[in-house]
Amino acid sequence: MGTAPEANAMPSPRELVGHLVQAALKAADPEAAVRRAVRLEGERLHVAGRTYDVRRLANIHVIGAGKASATMARAVEGILGDRLAGGVVITKYGYARPTRRVAVREAGHPVPDEAGVRATREVVALASRAGPDDLVLALISGGGSALFVAPAEGLTLRDLQETTALLLRAGATIHELNAVRKHLSAVKGGQLARHVAPARLVALIVSDVVGDSLDVIASGPTVPDPTTFSEAWQVITRHGLAEQVPPAVRQRLQEGVAGRVPETPKPGDPIFKAVQNAVVAGNRQAAEAAAERARQLGYRALVLTTFLEGEAREVGTVLAALAREMATFDRPLPRPACLVLGGETTVTVRGDGLGGRNQEMALSAALRLEGLADVVVATLATDGGDGPTDAAGGIVDGHTVRLARERHVNVREALARNDSFHALEALDALLRTGPTGTNVNDLAFVIAGPAR
Repeated sequence: MGTAPEANAMPSPRELVGHLVQAALKAADPEAAVRRAVRLEGERLHVAGRTYDVRRLANIHVIGAGKASATMARAVEGILGDRLAGGVVITKYGYARPTRRVAVREAGHPVPDEAGVRATREVVALASRAGPDDLVLALISGGGSALFVAPAEGLTLRDLQETTALLLRAGATIHELNAVRKHLSAVKGGQLARHVAPARLVALIVSDVVGDSLDVIASGPTVPDPTTFSEAWQVITRHGLAEQVPPAVRQRLQEGVAGRVPETPKPGDPIFKAVQNAVVAGNRQAAEAAAERARQLGYRALVLTTFLEGEAREVGTVLAALAREMATFDRPLPRPACLVLGGETTVTVRGDGLGGRNQEMALSAALRLEGLADVVVATLATDGGDGPTDAAGGIVDGHTVRLARERHVNVREALARNDSFHALEALDALLRTGPTGTNVNDLAFVIAGPAR
């Protein structure tokens, strides 16, 4: 891990957090990722390891959806210039970026809205016009599941909104949520590829999914769908929602299980012969960049995992336990040390408060950090918006709970009400980045400063 310099030459644990966030977001920058994957050399267009003769392409179109899609579109415009025929991408409200040839539409996330439906119609119309001599670049990133929304036949937007909200409140994982979404959609689960065919399709993907599962990122609009109607229905029943989902949703899933509704396209379907999917940025790159920055600043650093999952408040107790282990026994790293963890937790909503999984994780960790000196736990959503809030996450230490008592903030009650946002706000413990233009899942930093 290298030898750490003198303690006075390095930032404090709290100061280090800012450096780590900056390094992680730079590594996950979708514009830089696209520029690494796409380059134009004369008449040769290199895209994710493949080469196309631009002279043989009738048109190059851009389509896409996700929190990073506008930033990615801007990068493609910079590379292709006038060779780009145009395009349409859909991003979250507040995440638009100025573009010249690609239209950027904003829509609702995490619950889809009518703007998303209208924008998806535009994307599908463009995709359907592409001919056999065209190349379509699909720019896909986290958030695409909610933003790229086309209700399947017999369903309405309201049906999708209610079902999504029910699953989110029930604490469904992203894998579970997307299995259901695919089977209620006309574009998810590989179905976008049907609209693009017979044109060639290259999807450039910024992953926000643990393990970079292509069929899960944005509900896999350009990849074969391994999930089935039966699995989607099992998600509904497992969370006790069979009688709560809209009747039309229940009917479609049950008819799908009975084989009366066609399945999503599966592996081996010929529509995927002209499709290439490439992950250009993800959580792993962001985590490794943060760890490297910590080392540069004198801390011993380790990426402990990029497969972090589980109930947010329970994971928060684990983060605190790791901090206490480092502070007490110099394990798994001797101080000064920084552990980096990546992934995505879930929250089972039981209260009426406001917050997100990263804020709940941080607030839970605070309870078990009390009394520790020079130890910090910070958590953040890399898109800058944790849940339905304008904060990315939280930053807590051994003084947070004492400060809560002084300011009459009941941390346990806030957790019980899922009200981590207001509790952390009152403690000046929210971590804010603003919209980042990317989304590669969540990061957590466990930092122990130099021993005194």
